[in-house]
Amino acid sequence: MGSRWTFDGHIAGIGTTSGLRAVVGIWQDSPFGSFADVMLQQPSGHRLLLASTHEVAGFIAATYTFDEVRVLDVAATLTDHTLTVDAGPLAIRASTGPRTLLGAALRAVPRHLAVHPRWLAAVNPFAALAAPGARTYGTAGSGRTEFYGVTDLHHVTTVVVSWEGSDAGALAPIRPAVTFGFSSVPPRPSLAHVRTTVVEP
Repeated sequence: MGSRWTFDGHIAGIGTTSGLRAVVGIWQDSPFGSFADVMLQQPSGHRLLLASTHEVAGFIAATYTFDEVRVLDVAATLTDHTLTVDAGPLAIRASTGPRTLLGAALRAVPRHLAVHPRWLAAVNPFAALAAPGARTYGTAGSGRTEFYGVTDLHHVTTVVVSWEGSDAGALAPIRPAVTFGFSSVPPRPSLAHVRTTVVEP
């Protein structure tokens, strides 16, 4: 077994009527400590990473594909029903609703199994059936493999997004799908509790 990196936290997928789409990572436990990052895709398709340190930016940029990387202060807080993000030109204020039916089903799977790479490789063919665009297993760049273990899911119900001082519009489906890597987020904006494992042979 080669090197392994494990990230425990949350991923929020948010779409807006302007076409701006954001994938926010809030990581409570990781090889880089606690941090947040934002993968942003503009209406033009331009893919942008906002990361808090050069070390974090380097790892994420080696795992996913971006047209631009910016290192700046990324602050994110997550309470029971509120997500707040301040990252340079980007500000997000989002509210989440009750647990979804899929979230309830995910919580029924014992966590030690739900985040295990072998389980995630086995259920990958069914992931897109449950959440279109999502995958649990795939190539993570630089010869590495990545596993997504989602253990809970809540819909995002309201959002206010500002980009470079302008309102990005109301909450909307994440369409077209983001194209940072092998997996997208579900079209309906949501907040997932997740463990991401990256393995290098």
